[in-house]
Amino acid sequence: MDLYEMSAMELGSLLRKGEVSSEEITGSLIDRIKGEDRVNAYITLTAEQALGQARRADRELKNDGPRGPLHGIPVAVKDNICTKGIRTTCASRMLENYIPPYDATVVKRLREQGAVIIGKTNMDEFAMGSSTENSAFGPTYNPVDPEFVPGGSSGGSAASVGAYQATAALGSDTGGSIRQPASYCGVVGMKPTYGRVPRYGLVAYASSLDQIGPITRTVSDCALLLGAICGKDPKDSTSAALLAPDFSASLGKGVKGIRIGLPKEYFVLGLDERIKERVMAVAERYQEMGAEVREVSLPHTRYAISAYYLIATAEASSNLARYDGVKYGFRAPGELSDTMEMYQRTRSQGFGKEVKRRIMLGTYVLSAGYYEAFYLKALKTRTLIRQDFDKVFEEVDCLLTPVSPCLPFKLGEKVQDPLQMYLVDIYTVSVNLAGLPAISVPCGRIDGLPVGFQIIGKAFDEEVVLQVAHAYEESTGSE
Repeated sequence: MDLYEMSAMELGSLLRKGEVSSEEITGSLIDRIKGEDRVNAYITLTAEQALGQARRADRELKNDGPRGPLHGIPVAVKDNICTKGIRTTCASRMLENYIPPYDATVVKRLREQGAVIIGKTNMDEFAMGSSTENSAFGPTYNPVDPEFVPGGSSGGSAASVGAYQATAALGSDTGGSIRQPASYCGVVGMKPTYGRVPRYGLVAYASSLDQIGPITRTVSDCALLLGAICGKDPKDSTSAALLAPDFSASLGKGVKGIRIGLPKEYFVLGLDERIKERVMAVAERYQEMGAEVREVSLPHTRYAISAYYLIATAEASSNLARYDGVKYGFRAPGELSDTMEMYQRTRSQGFGKEVKRRIMLGTYVLSAGYYEAFYLKALKTRTLIRQDFDKVFEEVDCLLTPVSPCLPFKLGEKVQDPLQMYLVDIYTVSVNLAGLPAISVPCGRIDGLPVGFQIIGKAFDEEVVLQVAHAYEESTGSE
């Protein structure tokens, strides 16, 4: 097995034994990226900086020992997470040449652990999309079959891990943007509880929904990376003042006695029958391992997509108002008669179609006469969705659902039909509206394409989510 194919756990063990160096691991991945350009997973590859960090990690390992379990491990970072001295574009022309003067808290914590930042990954512009086709730097391609999308918006992060171009990666999840591409690329992706991981340095899309999380090849690696980035941050008032547990300690406990719910609203018309069969097979596997599986109901699920796209676009229209060509970022070239023309031309030329569509939707629902009819009603629906989960979690410990109603689709297939694209997230948006943790775990392939299932947990109960996910992964082995 080549170094670039190994998990973070495996590489960490070899590093601590002195059997391999971080420079060798990082060099192996860089060669892989440069030799395999069909995926387009990266916007910015920081090869020289990464090798320098790796050499420093090797010196520290030799002289002082490891800083943490990720010491010397190369990690890719989604390009909407700020990195000091490395451009952060959000895959948009608007920020094409923006170089942040600071690190996001999660990046700072990775560096403190001795991790190596290998590059910035491609994404849907400003994290708005489900296919990584909405990028000013071209689409990312599914690492299993380049005719298909890798999912989005963290498609570059998921594809980099799936194509063995990163050992692990960070993504962001506003409505499924970690879990859906993880499912489509055959890797593990976790959206933590809202507030578990600090958002300082994450370029905002919808602030009450956004959350940073790990994308890895194994559940064990997922637990390692989550443990490295979570915890209270004084720079983020929404981060929870909770001590980070040892997530790895929850692995290996099995699922005997665990109560798993199957929400009936997630297994209705519109779900690919083959995906349904695969998820039900996962449920049977859990029963064989000693879990109790029962049907439950989340009655307001049918309103989740509508509520999500009202709330998310409203917050986006506010957050993206700052990109006006004045202080930083793109400004429309040529003669400009006044400030208003500068704003109009800058925003028209700097944003892509999908971003402009969502800004207009959000501005509309916040406007006088429509605020109560749409936005306020969406907020009330969000409360009902959260209450559904609260009620269900009195009966069960976690939920098992599909990640997406369909398999990865071909590039260009849904670009001209925004509604069909939005419906791809029908099983993931409720989790963000309720602020809960959830993970996507691979469960094989259908017609050669990866498919995953989703485990949803109670707020701040990532340990059970990881425990249940790991039990399935262990039971399947190399299947």
